[in-house]
Amino acid sequence: MTGAGIRVFRGAEPLAHSAALRSVYVDAFCTPPWNEDEAKATEFVGRLVSDAERPGFIAALAFTDAEQVAGFVTAWTTPAPFPTDRCHPQAAAGLGPERTLAWLVGAREIDELAVRTTARGTGLAGRLLEAVVADAPEGRAWLLTSLRSPRALSFYTGQGWTQATHPSPDGKGIAVFLGPRHPASSLAPRPL
Repeated sequence: MTGAGIRVFRGAEPLAHSAALRSVYVDAFCTPPWNEDEAKATEFVGRLVSDAERPGFIAALAFTDAEQVAGFVTAWTTPAPFPTDRCHPQAAAGLGPERTLAWLVGAREIDELAVRTTARGTGLAGRLLEAVVADAPEGRAWLLTSLRSPRALSFYTGQGWTQATHPSPDGKGIAVFLGPRHPASSLAPRPL
């Protein structure tokens, strides 16, 4: 893979690549530490149809020279009231209601970031992430990730993201990260 080209999409355009996105999802998340099954990849592709209709939806796909999808990232604007599905309640509990409202609502929320195992260590994931946060309103971008993956935690920190929640180090739960240009990055509590 020599320098994958990244294309940014809005709306339903990424749906034309659903099979390739599912394949990348399986490659990235059906192995340790995530250990998801292929049904989760099918669920992701199914969710993508409604996710593409969310306000502020944006996706970036990385294509190889052979026009194969090597990675992707999806994001949208976090709505008000703050969502109560998936891991959102854990994020809100970790930040508290005031910070959740001020820091996350109306910001660009990164949903999924995945690259093929053959593309790991090439800088592709960082380029994909930057492609969807480059025009985030006032630099306000955030994501959450599982504590199961020290590699993911280290990756986001290395990309300049600030860990804003610090759950107990039992290897369970999620951590909220604020993007490098998020105005609240300097306000996030540091770990003990």
